[in-house]
Amino acid sequence: MNDILSGAAMGAALTVAGVYAPDVILTQFNFTDFTMLQTFLTAAAGSSLIVTASQTLGLTSLPPRRPASLGFLSKYDGNIFGGALLGAGMAVSGACPGTVLAQLGVGVTSGRWALAGGLLAGVAWSWISSWSSSSSSGCSQEGNRDQKAADEKAGDGDGLGKGGDKSRPAETVHEAFGVNRAVALVGLEAVLILVIATVAKLTTSGASVARGITPYAGGLAIAASQLVSILLRRSLIGTSTAFEELGGWVWGAKKYTNVLFSAGVVSGAWAISQAVPALRPVTEASISPVRSLLGGFMIVFGARVAGGCTSGHGISGLSLLSISSFLTAAAIFGAGGITGLLLE
Repeated sequence: MNDILSGAAMGAALTVAGVYAPDVILTQFNFTDFTMLQTFLTAAAGSSLIVTASQTLGLTSLPPRRPASLGFLSKYDGNIFGGALLGAGMAVSGACPGTVLAQLGVGVTSGRWALAGGLLAGVAWSWISSWSSSSSSGCSQEGNRDQKAADEKAGDGDGLGKGGDKSRPAETVHEAFGVNRAVALVGLEAVLILVIATVAKLTTSGASVARGITPYAGGLAIAASQLVSILLRRSLIGTSTAFEELGGWVWGAKKYTNVLFSAGVVSGAWAISQAVPALRPVTEASISPVRSLLGGFMIVFGARVAGGCTSGHGISGLSLLSISSFLTAAAIFGAGGITGLLLE
């Protein structure tokens, strides 16, 4: 029940913020409206403070999100490639693994096709994961299962390193720069506030003006859903693992934890949109079923390659000051922006 309630808080927050709407995502990536970016940065700033407080008070003890390596270029090549594929898919479909669930709850037509593409990606990725695991030794498989159980506490899975291991390479910003976490957090908050203020001064956020809800209020609502998740289940928000879990059902692997959280996202978005009809989109972005299906596959497959999505890496991972999450977020927005301009 706690997973469902936590998901419902996130679904309601995404709906209130308006960033679930395909047009808000598409206009961000063609640089005509910056509602999404301002909301995202505000959510990251608020979530970082909440997660730091929870770690300090002992409510959570979450290590940084570990690198996602494909073994080709560097230990972060999976974060960069997967993040880029996710960002490009967002510009194609107007959705991400979290917002597509809110779209389903609110009743956005293109979201249904994007969800179908995401489910196909989940089936494909779960098969790849099971094949990869079967190629490992029994001891390695046991270790992978133990690590994955810890990973899922951070929301998206496949993104946590080993906490307190002095021998491992730096996986957080403060480790990389040789400063304590408090200093790094103050620096992050300062940078986020500066960027938010600059974006607000130099760009437009017409989508938020039309809805009567500022990006800052929307971002804080998403940060508040992070707090709900911490209090109810001692875990951070993240959604893309649910698609892998659902895909695994095809191959006989029955897991439900992240599926329940994601079901909560759908129900929370539905409930708030029913209670406040003004939160529903007046018009829908014109996205063809084929484009939505393709983009849906890209966002989920990319998220699983990167070990997390816009919420798992972009909100939760940044809050843990994980290097992998900063690189993933940069790849998402960079590739999404390039793709958005090419599609214009």
